[in-house]
Amino acid sequence: MRTRYRMLAILAALFILTGCAQQRQMPTLQNQLKQLNQQLQTLTSQATALEQQNALNAQSISGVYLLPTAQSHAMLQSDIGKLSVSLSHIETEANGTRALLHIRTIDSSRLPAFSAQLDWGQIDPVSGKPLTRDSQTQSFTVTPTLLPKAAAAIELRLSGLSPEQLGFIRLHHLEEVSAQPPVTEAP
Repeated sequence: MRTRYRMLAILAALFILTGCAQQRQMPTLQNQLKQLNQQLQTLTSQATALEQQNALNAQSISGVYLLPTAQSHAMLQSDIGKLSVSLSHIETEANGTRALLHIRTIDSSRLPAFSAQLDWGQIDPVSGKPLTRDSQTQSFTVTPTLLPKAAAAIELRLSGLSPEQLGFIRLHHLEEVSAQPPVTEAP
C-alpha cells in the first residue's frame, strides 16, 4: 500500500515537473514563431513587389521600373546596351531618401559615358501602379573612370519621400554622351 502512495506521489511530482519544463520552453517557441511570421511577411511583401515590378516593366516601352520593396534588379535594353539595374542602401535623409543606383553592363563591356533621367514617387496601393501626378524627376550624367569599368554606382538623393513612402524609381532616356576626361575615383 505504501508503495502505491509513493508511486502516486512520484508520478504526481513528475507531471508537475514536466508541466514546468514545458512552460519554460513556451516563450522561446513563441519568440521563434513571431520571428518566422515576420520573415514570412517580409518575403510575401517582397514577392508581391517583385510581381508588380515585373508587370510594370512588361508594360514599359522605354526605361525600367525598380520597386525598393522588391529588393531585386531589373534588365534594361537601352541605347548604350543591355544593362542590369538595382538599388541598395536605401536610407532616410533630412528631406527625403538617399540610395545607391547600380548600373552594370550584362556582357561586362565598358560602360560608356551617358546621361539619363530618373523619376520617383509613390505607388497606388489599390492598382499597384505609379502615381505619376506627384512624381519627381532628375537628370544625371555618368562619366567614365580612369580605368574602364562595366558598372557604375550613382548616389541618389530623392527629396520629398521617406524610404517607407518611396514606391518606385524609373530610369529612362539613357543616351551616350561624348566622353569627358576620365575622373579618378576616391580611394
